[in-house]
Amino acid sequence: MAEVVADTSALVSLGIVDEADRSPFRLLEAEYALLVPNAVYRELEEVASFDDKHGRAATSVLDRLTEDQLREADLDEAFPLDEGENAAVSLANKRASDLLLCDEFNSLGLIHASLADTRLVTTPTLLSSFIRRGTCSADEAVAFLDSIAAVRSWDGNTYVKRARSRLETE
Repeated sequence: MAEVVADTSALVSLGIVDEADRSPFRLLEAEYALLVPNAVYRELEEVASFDDKHGRAATSVLDRLTEDQLREADLDEAFPLDEGENAAVSLANKRASDLLLCDEFNSLGLIHASLADTRLVTTPTLLSSFIRRGTCSADEAVAFLDSIAAVRSWDGNTYVKRARSRLETE
């Protein structure tokens, strides 16, 4: 089973759609060995303290994470992003994880350049992999992305628009 390290942004995105067994977060756990740095866990706790859709999404993810999925990660003092991204990149590099799941669209270039042997994926890319693996249909993936995009304010994001078009053709 491929190993994925996840950042706060992507976990909040996945937690937005929380419908029984068909949530993107549950599909992630079924298809990948998920690891979460403790710094990301703390950021999720902070987001969960808000009484809004992001807070509810973070709470949903926190409710499903297990001790076995949590890992301590060293922080790179020179890394110019927050502790969660820093810890996720550090953990992915240390473990040579297969994937780093992150939705920090404004920082993807920097995060990608900081990874050694780990592939950077975003939530739209992950949804595409679910289609290819037969885990969900294209229609279901588009519905997931539309729900996430509405809450995450991704409607004007060209990256997400292109990803949606790609999902529709798969």
